[in-house]
Amino acid sequence: MEATINLFNAKSFKDENIEIHIIDVEDYTGEFLGYINNHFVTICEGDSGNDIETVKQRARQFFESKSENTKMGGVAEFFVHLYLMHQGFKQECTFFNLEEGSIKKGFDGYYSKDKTEWIMESKSGKKDSKGSTHWNKVKIAYDDLTDKFSGNVKNNPWQNAYNHASNIDVGTSKNIRNNIKELSKNFTNKIFSSIKDYNIIPASTIFLNEQWENYDVDELKTNIEEVISNFEYKGIIVICVTKKSIELFLDFLES
Repeated sequence: MEATINLFNAKSFKDENIEIHIIDVEDYTGEFLGYINNHFVTICEGDSGNDIETVKQRARQFFESKSENTKMGGVAEFFVHLYLMHQGFKQECTFFNLEEGSIKKGFDGYYSKDKTEWIMESKSGKKDSKGSTHWNKVKIAYDDLTDKFSGNVKNNPWQNAYNHASNIDVGTSKNIRNNIKELSKNFTNKIFSSIKDYNIIPASTIFLNEQWENYDVDELKTNIEEVISNFEYKGIIVICVTKKSIELFLDFLES
């Protein structure tokens, strides 16, 4: 089944426990900017009560000191948070890391919807860089999730998720916090999870070079379906975002 989501210029395809969302961001419309402004503080800090200008300043300070790749990763991750919020997901983490100016050491996103928990991994790149296709990025995101579930990483991703969920401004329910805490304890004790038991959101963002380029949506969908046919999961939502440039978001921060 195909559906169109106008605010995000998105097309979604749903079949049983699989969803594919293909999103084009050629420009920020007035309506879209309004939506970002309305949810910017919540995505970045939860229910902190801070004004948007203060939070934008925090974001500017974060991005101005980072490499281009880190900037791309941050912009891509923020947009996925924004889109999932529009889809009715509750963000059980903050975009800003708990350590000022640092990069997350766990999952890129942890969400809940209808009493179901979802875990997101975001990958991004410029169109002209090597291997920069949505299906490659989705595969890399999936592989990273697999490594985190199976313990092939240095840091405990569940502990980081628990720290975020325990932030009072995030407002995560005790039930979800307890679930994450148990998984963190198991990870510490080298009792690892299988990705097939989880609902996952591998996300890909491709940045164009300031010039919009049309592409074949059906071909992209076919390539994504082929890649995920080898994945294991309980449920999966694949998000593919094509953005004209990274500057659209950085300009928003300066506005």
